[in-house]
Amino acid sequence: MSKTQYSGVKVKRFSKGFVIAHAVNAISFFALYITALPMYTEWFDWLYPVLGGPEGARLLHRIFAIAFITPTFIWLIMDPKGFLRWGKELVTWKKRDLQFFTEFVKELFGFKFKHVKQTFFNAGEKINSIIQILTAILIIGSGFPMWFPDLFPKAVVQWAYVAHNIGFGLAIAVVVGHIYLSVIHKNSRPGYTGVITGEVPAEWAKDHYTEWYEEEVKKGNFPDLDKDKNKKKGA
Repeated sequence: MSKTQYSGVKVKRFSKGFVIAHAVNAISFFALYITALPMYTEWFDWLYPVLGGPEGARLLHRIFAIAFITPTFIWLIMDPKGFLRWGKELVTWKKRDLQFFTEFVKELFGFKFKHVKQTFFNAGEKINSIIQILTAILIIGSGFPMWFPDLFPKAVVQWAYVAHNIGFGLAIAVVVGHIYLSVIHKNSRPGYTGVITGEVPAEWAKDHYTEWYEEEVKKGNFPDLDKDKNKKKGA
């Protein structure tokens, strides 16, 4: 189903807490990356005047480092139910989650595929979340010895720089894939509105998160699209 085939019916996918947390996470991550570039290599020294010189870049990097830690708490405080659901789904894996990847590869490269029933987060999003958690731990954990070198042994500080670079390298790779799928890929980009407004096209949600959508229909929260289609056919 292409983007142009969707009706104007929207359903609520993400809470305001998630939307804000996602925005803070994205902005702070890219700000950290940009402010770190001139400190990492001389190729980006031209950024120093923009960032207020070496001291300005270092200060901005630390400010955004603090911001980078906050999204988890923002989401937890503003939407504890959604946060706990996310945590539960990350540790819940079924056979269909493995089947998802076979069909996902076909979809990614433009081949004919079938949707595998998924819950609120599909298997690909679970993997993305797990990798982002691990890289965040690596980045934040290594950041402390770099920020406060006097409090740690010299060897720990030296290895912290290595771990920090590895963490950001892995994180960038994951982010590039995440952006491609959410903004560029034709089958998944309709869901991009979810991280902006919290809402996504109903038909798209039903196709990609069938089990979750059907649960919401039973609760009376979402329209029964199949029932509506049958009514139109009988009219």
